[in-house]
Amino acid sequence: GEWHSGSVIFYGIIAGLTSSDTSYIAGLGFGASAIALFARVGGGIYTKAADVGADLVGKIEANIPEDDPRNPATIADNVGDNVGDVAGMGADLFESFVGSVVASIQLASTRA
Repeated sequence: GEWHSGSVIFYGIIAGLTSSDTSYIAGLGFGASAIALFARVGGGIYTKAADVGADLVGKIEANIPEDDPRNPATIADNVGDNVGDVAGMGADLFESFVGSVVASIQLASTRA
């Protein structure tokens, strides 16, 4: 027969609910850490690139001060700062949440 994604997910849920083995859940924690790492690094790269671009155009080429509204790259710089902050904090929050859920599941399975 042909397997569809819905049936695979359904049987995976049933197998997860009927099994007391929770060791595979640790992979979710590792994945969350990897996603958080890449989100923070990606936000940092975007922030740094926008900042360097705005500084090059503003200070060196146009002789205007940093974060001057006459420099259009200032918008990208501000967006980059927001991306870095939001992606970084969101990634940290996601990683902490998943880590606490995984730890709770594995601790609870030792009591069952």
